[in-house]
Amino acid sequence: MSHQTHFGKSVLAPRSKFYQGPFGRIYPNLNPWAPPGTTEEQDAKFLEFATKNMVELPEATPTEIAQDQSKIDDLESKFGSQIPAGYTYFGQFVDHDVTLDTTSLTAREIDPDKIINFRTPRLDLDCVYGKGPSDQPYIYDQDNKGKLLVGTVPGTNLRDLPRNQQGRALIGDMRNDENSIVSQLQLAFILAHNELVDRAAERGASDTFSAARKSLTYLYQWVVWNDFLKRIAIEEVYNCALHLKELCGGRKVWVLGLEDVYKWKDQPFMPVEFAGAAYRFGHSMVRNSYQTNDPHRGFKKFATIFDNDGSQDPDDLRGFRPMKKENVIQWDWFLQMTSSAPGLFPQMARKIDTKLANALVHLHEADAGEAENILAFRNLKRGVNLRLPSGIDVAKKMCLQPVALAKDEPESLWYYVLKEAEKLPGNNGGEMLGRVGSTIVCSVFAGLLKGDPTSFFNTDPCWTPNDDPLLKPGEDNTDDDDWTLASIIRLSGLPINSADVSAQT
Repeated sequence: MSHQTHFGKSVLAPRSKFYQGPFGRIYPNLNPWAPPGTTEEQDAKFLEFATKNMVELPEATPTEIAQDQSKIDDLESKFGSQIPAGYTYFGQFVDHDVTLDTTSLTAREIDPDKIINFRTPRLDLDCVYGKGPSDQPYIYDQDNKGKLLVGTVPGTNLRDLPRNQQGRALIGDMRNDENSIVSQLQLAFILAHNELVDRAAERGASDTFSAARKSLTYLYQWVVWNDFLKRIAIEEVYNCALHLKELCGGRKVWVLGLEDVYKWKDQPFMPVEFAGAAYRFGHSMVRNSYQTNDPHRGFKKFATIFDNDGSQDPDDLRGFRPMKKENVIQWDWFLQMTSSAPGLFPQMARKIDTKLANALVHLHEADAGEAENILAFRNLKRGVNLRLPSGIDVAKKMCLQPVALAKDEPESLWYYVLKEAEKLPGNNGGEMLGRVGSTIVCSVFAGLLKGDPTSFFNTDPCWTPNDDPLLKPGEDNTDDDDWTLASIIRLSGLPINSADVSAQT
């Protein structure tokens, strides 16, 4: 969920089916969608729709909501999901690991000759490890071989990302310091790596860095596929996308089931239908504000994720600055942990639907009130710039019955994925992606994992965290069959409950 605005760059996604490069298209033969009118008329229509139809509580400022418990409770009852809030930002972390699109928002057309993905389309944690100790030594601890640098929250023993004199994080991807929650997920992976380095040394490993990186990367890939995607995709589509199949002679191999959707030739590419639309479903999961920890911020004291409504709240959760103790994450308030208080915690993400939190109408990268400060507007405009097909055309291409849209609703693929999730039959509306969204998201992740020759799906197909020599079942997880995002937090040693926060202060 990057909110960074970049200018002067384009993303390469030609329509030729023979093209193989960093960015590409799943459906190159579908016509691009755009509303009628000039660019100015389109922008005006998108802006009006975004501000009037895609906001949880129109007219209210983020701070007004964060300070009014009745408004918070009302929004929770209308838009709350059953997905712990930590997964919103894990989804953002994963996005930053596989793609970096610096396409200019103001570019009218996407130049096929200038498309670049600045991230490897692999789940390899290059956003954590960067280019390695030799090429980026400034993110590594020169006094502790194989470890990454770690900082501290000023005046405490609470840990933070390492930072330069201006407060900017020294990490593999600067976007992972965008807000306090994703920055502490980045920190969790750094600390988890460092813990695994110590465990590798205890086992006598000759290359502790490589051993730790391998175990952490495998665990990360496991969590993405077996935890995160299970929570947000239709089970039938998820099970079809990638499964371990037994072959003759007792052999087993991971098999792709959605190659008709996402298929690559020589190496995986990043589809713009995924990066520019379907995977942006996470924007709708963002809450306006969060409880962060006890005792420093306190129970039922909420901080906005971003606040640029004019008040410029100094205590919101924006990043790119040293961590404040009030913004340190107490993880049993964001993930289901053994210490979570049932009914109160963890806080839940918002449903996947067509409403975005008020804070996302007040981003902090431009002046308050500017169109580029409104995330829904930016996503709608980006889909046109990327020349993406309509959601209805994609559904028809999959031979699915399209979800009906009202006359004034945009056929943007991004908006359609949200609408489809919102209208999912039964009582699951908004709890997971619909069929178009699930199919695009699962097919791409399955293709990336299967297409990476270094992923455990290829190098050690029957690997599980229980088998890993550096992981500790029953300590890093809650039971032998439960390896989730919470396992990364336990491994890192970051504060799980209020007692941990107090002990580390």
